[in-house]
Amino acid sequence: MVKILLATYWPIPHIGGVWPFMVQLKAKLESMGHEVDILGNGDDATNSFIYMQNQNRILSKDKLLPLLKAKLNLTTYPVLHANPLVNYAEFQRYMFELAAAYFNVNDYDVIHTQDVISTTAIARIRHPKTALVATLHGCVAHEIRKIQHPTDFVAHAYYDAIEHTGATSAEVTHVANQWLHDILTSEYKVPAEQLKVFPYGFDVDTFLYRMHMGSDIARPTDKKVIIFTGRLVELKGIHFLLSALSKLKKKRKDWVCWIVGEGEKKEELLKQCQDLDLEKYVMFLGVRNDIPALLHKSDIFVLPSLIENQSISLIEAQIAGKAAIVSNAGGLPEMIEHEVTGLITPVGDIDALAKSLRKLLKDDAYRTELGIAAQQFAMKQWPMNAMSEQLLNLYETAIQKRRQE
Repeated sequence: MVKILLATYWPIPHIGGVWPFMVQLKAKLESMGHEVDILGNGDDATNSFIYMQNQNRILSKDKLLPLLKAKLNLTTYPVLHANPLVNYAEFQRYMFELAAAYFNVNDYDVIHTQDVISTTAIARIRHPKTALVATLHGCVAHEIRKIQHPTDFVAHAYYDAIEHTGATSAEVTHVANQWLHDILTSEYKVPAEQLKVFPYGFDVDTFLYRMHMGSDIARPTDKKVIIFTGRLVELKGIHFLLSALSKLKKKRKDWVCWIVGEGEKKEELLKQCQDLDLEKYVMFLGVRNDIPALLHKSDIFVLPSLIENQSISLIEAQIAGKAAIVSNAGGLPEMIEHEVTGLITPVGDIDALAKSLRKLLKDDAYRTELGIAAQQFAMKQWPMNAMSEQLLNLYETAIQKRRQE
């Protein structure tokens, strides 16, 4: 038996792929006889605590922040106050580090972190014999450059440093695809031997069961259903989808679009729908616990991301046997074979997206063929067994390496 701590800087539960990955991995490892705990930030509106989720051990950040502010003030550490994003991230990182030390994480054989920030924090306070394995679900520094702060050199420098440190502080770092491997080695100078590449696993059987549990959302009898599932944030490219739907509406109106999820861009997207006169065609369904059933009722899955790693939403759509249209962002082209298991369009190309939607709406046989091929691929590619065995091998490698240091 191995005693394992799964740790993340992100709030838990979390809207996005990290939380399902952690939950499903925990269940799989425990079914194999291992002991697993989860550490993360609380998911309340103010991000006010850090906790050991399954033990219900909570540490309020109010107890940590005054101490940090006294020590890391403008006079002693002016660089921490030069940029508000850097200031926030550094204080949050220090609080995570102090909380991990407070919870005494020394008894674990392996700590398996899920992002560069928690990896950097845990690396500083772990026991000399505790192994550290990191799974990186994306590249924060890459996103900062592409999306959030394209001209802020202070934020760029900070997150570049965090990306390198977080990707190299563990005994071994796991990434899900060649795209992220190449980003880390070329842009952030991570040694190739540090990285192990293999895809995430997924609880396919539970998803298939939930597909047939039903939903209170009724499928239209006379229209096909286009569906997006995920966070309503800029990097998901939903604004591109809405613009493409506006073009699609000029050609045919035998469809509706379900937008499933929540996020900071929701109000802007609602306004865009209103401006494009799409209110009768697009439904914002919010956060749902019946996504498998909604996918089962739909016809076409769309993911027009600007940046994407290995999308849990796409995995779910493939298991559900749906034809998918995705952008060529990040790791998505490694998940779909164009015109075999789905269609790939250039990032931000509204005309190409609208054309692909028209093609799948028009050709029922082709749409069905893509969906069947996607499901066949999913049944071979995504089950949990292969990933869990590979991760256990990484745990053992990390344990042996740590003991030799």
